[in-house]
Amino acid sequence: MSVEVVEVTQWPKPQGYANGMRGQGAAVHIAGQIGWNADGKFEVHTLLEQFAVALDNVLAVVAAAGGAPTDIARMTVYVTDIEAYRNAGRALGEIWRPRLGRHFPAMALVAVTALVEREAMVEIEATAYVG
Repeated sequence: MSVEVVEVTQWPKPQGYANGMRGQGAAVHIAGQIGWNADGKFEVHTLLEQFAVALDNVLAVVAAAGGAPTDIARMTVYVTDIEAYRNAGRALGEIWRPRLGRHFPAMALVAVTALVEREAMVEIEATAYVG
C-alpha cells in the first residue's frame, strides 16, 4: 500500500472515509468515471448500479497504472440524486466492500443537477499513489 491515513486525534473517527491520506509513489489522477461500459453504453439505470460500474471503472484505471484499490488516496463522488444516495447506506457498503474492503480514502460527495452524459447519475474522480 502506498497511502496511509492521516488522523486528527481530537476529532471523532470518520465513518466510511478518511479525513486525510498521505501518499508515496507516482501520483495517478483518475478522471471522472461514470457508469457506462467499455463501449461507452449505459447498461444500468439506477444510482446504485451506476455507482458500482463507475467504481469499477476507477479501479480499472488504477490497475492499468499498476496500482491496487488500496493505493487510492482521495475520491470525489458526484451524484444527481442525493436522496437516493442518502437512502442507500447498506447497499452502498455491499458495493464497496468487495472492491475496496475496509479501505476508505479521503472523500467528498457532491450533489449536482446533471452530469455531461445525460444518462449518468454518478461520476467518481480519484487520486492514487502507485509504487
